[in-house]
Amino acid sequence: MAELDPLDPIADQLSAVVALRQLADQLEDAAVENALRAAWTWTDVATALAVTRQAVHKKHLTRVILAGLDLRRRNG
Repeated sequence: MAELDPLDPIADQLSAVVALRQLADQLEDAAVENALRAAWTWTDVATALAVTRQAVHKKHLTRVILAGLDLRRRNG
């Protein structure tokens, strides 16, 4: 991959896209954790994010377990 000129406006725009994606991922992580702490089901979270239950579960399960959330009584 070629080195990008940091002064190139296109490179700057693309760097901003990367930063926004990272921020969006962090916001999603926090929102999912908050929802699960508030007793939302995986289905509720998936519906709010406009994705499937399986997708949200796959993306977030390991992280929320490591965060110490008790997920044993989650239906849906």
